[in-house]
Amino acid sequence: MTPVAASDVFLADCPTRLTLEVIGGTWAVVVLHALADGPQRHGELVARVGGVSRKVLTQTLRRLQDSGLVERHEYAEFPPRVDYALTELGRTLEEPIAMLTRWARTYGADVVASQEASAARRGGDDDGTVTRPGGVGARSGTRR
Repeated sequence: MTPVAASDVFLADCPTRLTLEVIGGTWAVVVLHALADGPQRHGELVARVGGVSRKVLTQTLRRLQDSGLVERHEYAEFPPRVDYALTELGRTLEEPIAMLTRWARTYGADVVASQEASAARRGGDDDGTVTRPGGVGARSGTRR
C-alpha cells in the first residue's frame, strides 16, 4: 500500500479521488453497510436497502465488485443462487462507514431541517421538494 500525497487528491486521476468517487456513489455506502452483516442475496439487498431499484442495485454491486470491495459468489445448485459479500478490502471500510452512520443518526435531523429551511428561503426547489437520500423528495415543511 503506497500512500498518496495529500495534494494529489485534487487531481482527476488520483487513486484517492477515484476511490472516493466509488464509495461516494448514491447507494455505495448503504450497500457496503448492509453487507457488513454478512453475505446477502440480491433480493435481500433490495428489500433491506429501501428505495433502490433492482437495476440500480445491480449497477452499484458491479461497480463495487470492479473496485475490489465486493465479491459475487455463484453456487452450483438448482435453482441458481448468487450472493454478495465484502472482500477483505471491503471489510476495511466497516469502521469508517459505521462512524459515518453514527454521525448521520446523530445529525441527520439537523441536515434535513437545514435543507428544508434553505428550500423555504428559495421558495422550494423547482418542484417544491427537498431531496432525501435516494432521490426521494418530501414537500418542504412536511415529514414523510
